[in-house]
Amino acid sequence: MSVSSSRTITQILGAELDKLVTLPLIWRTLMGTFILSLVLAAAFTSVGLQGAAGTQNILNIGLASMGYLQAGFIILGILATCSEYTGGQIRTTLTTIPWRGFQLSTKHLALAIITIPAAFIITASGVLYTFIMMRDTAVVIEIDAMIESLAGATGYLTLTTLLSAAIGALLRRTTPALVVLLGYYFIVSPLSRDFLPSIKNYFPDTAGYYMYMPPSSDEINVLTPMQGTGISMLWTLIFFTVAIVFYRKRDA
Repeated sequence: MSVSSSRTITQILGAELDKLVTLPLIWRTLMGTFILSLVLAAAFTSVGLQGAAGTQNILNIGLASMGYLQAGFIILGILATCSEYTGGQIRTTLTTIPWRGFQLSTKHLALAIITIPAAFIITASGVLYTFIMMRDTAVVIEIDAMIESLAGATGYLTLTTLLSAAIGALLRRTTPALVVLLGYYFIVSPLSRDFLPSIKNYFPDTAGYYMYMPPSSDEINVLTPMQGTGISMLWTLIFFTVAIVFYRKRDA
């Protein structure tokens, strides 16, 4: 790769990062998700403290809010791609960067750069709060297990954000994208676990659960963390590929 090509890639990535970090809704979403994380951690920890001493698992309680926190990252991904269509900024972007597939790929990379540290901080804060409040009554956890679970939770939220961004690029409107994704994650998927038990573990959210939740002796762990990661990544890549195909073929 030539020096000029590397410089162009760096400039485009910098431009995409600048658009994301200067979008107020991005930071409001992340701040709201962070606050929600602490509120839910406090609620689940309070319930855990009322349980039998010595039988509570800090990771299980600290990560119990993941099902709700993913809503914030779904919104984050949708805002990242749909915000440019609101005021017609997408036309300026495509005039400046005519390589559509490359531009969308760079936007997803910029989004991942922002999401990874944010997801880690948010998930770690919930686990840390639970650890502080329950360190005398909970089962002792190994540092390796905690790191693996936090890495898995960070990876799951990042993949969820990127998948949401791809859906946002497909639909191009914030409200329809929110209805589709929130409807799937909070209505369709929970219902399908009862009606489609044979394939439920291959849905992106169910497979993602195995990325971060530590194994339990009380239930059968159908997927390993690596298998859950692979399935979640496959779903994200499928939607991202479809988004690029449509993004390149249709008008802005």
